[in-house]
Amino acid sequence: MTNGFDAAVQFYRMNEVEDDRYDLIFMDIQMPKMDGYMTTREIRTLRNNRKANIPIVAMTANAFEEDKKKAFKAGMNAHIAKPIDINTILAVFDQMFGV
Repeated sequence: MTNGFDAAVQFYRMNEVEDDRYDLIFMDIQMPKMDGYMTTREIRTLRNNRKANIPIVAMTANAFEEDKKKAFKAGMNAHIAKPIDINTILAVFDQMFGV
């Protein structure tokens, strides 16, 4: 996704795809039209329980504790600060999927 509009379009498309199409969402926070917090809150309202509870990981340059709290409050499951470190991503995968 490149911007908030794309996020909104993808959100609505989630209703149309099969339940197991996505396993996890890496969510950009700073998108111009629909930010990652709003997009996450919308996903959490989906009627389909599997889709509404998909793991969502914030990926953002906003790395302060306040930013992490805001991500969790919006319904995200994890927070990864940029620049991205592969070991951090693998740790999140382990947390989400027990891999």
